[in-house]
Amino acid sequence: FLDEAVMHLNCPEGATPKDGPSAGVTMTSALLSLALDRPVRRDLAMTGELTLTGKVLRVGGIKEKTIAARRENVGMIVLPMSNHADYMELKPHLRAGLTAHFVDHFDDIYRLAFADSGAPMLQTESRGVEVKTIITPVENVTTDASGPTS
Repeated sequence: FLDEAVMHLNCPEGATPKDGPSAGVTMTSALLSLALDRPVRRDLAMTGELTLTGKVLRVGGIKEKTIAARRENVGMIVLPMSNHADYMELKPHLRAGLTAHFVDHFDDIYRLAFADSGAPMLQTESRGVEVKTIITPVENVTTDASGPTS
């Protein structure tokens, strides 16, 4: 791909500091999708700052990002492992219907994002810790007159 293509990615330093870093895993996945000519899963949302060595770092705004994923009818989200406690602090009705995967290395995001896409799968084990998966079924959350409860 890189023998035939020219890419330019402009990330201006003047951006609002909180706006850019959490898009690292998403931008990397988008560039890989372009290079591999394979789509990322349509039902997947992701966030995480990414180091040059593939480590996925903690980000802010987990509540807002979770609400946005639900609003857009996304069923699966990938979050940094270091944000696991932030996600678990959310009320069950905010997590209802979501499958959340917590990762600490891009190897695992690649496997989740490109599963069943025809993209070549990594032949080595992940360089990160084991992925944690939290499934919150919709039926675990009920609503009464005062609002959602679990």
